Amino acid sequence: MNEGAERASQRILILATEACAYPGADNAGQNHAEYPTNTYVLRVPAPVLFPVDFYLRCFRRGIGGIIVMSCGHECPYEGAYNALASRIAQVHKQMKADGIDTNRLRLCAICTVCAKSFLKEVQRMNDLILDLQSVA
Repeated sequence: MNEGAERASQRILILATEACAYPGADNAGQNHAEYPTNTYVLRVPAPVLFPVDFYLRCFRRGIGGIIVMSCGHECPYEGAYNALASRIAQVHKQMKADGIDTNRLRLCAICTVCAKSFLKEVQRMNDLILDLQSVA
């Protein structure tokens, strides 16, 4: 485990679609890849199901960053990715109004075999959290 991962105290919540992103995260685990211990992966059918307020409550309750890992345009649910991108834009707008750094919420596409992409996104978010903690 790298030193930065151990120093980050705020948690990273990952909403991973069960069709694509969760198998990618599972692939990272099967490969025994190391990533920050402050990371929590939640397997979800479709992240679009979560309302705007869900994200804001997470930040208010101490979540340092949220990564929404989806199938991207390859989503098996027609129109879900576009609806999700629109939802994330709404959340970003509210985050700005509340003074929350919008970089703390990221939407990305992760495929079933994308262990490296999964690890890269987690590390990027962890680095951001560490940077924000050092400024505070």
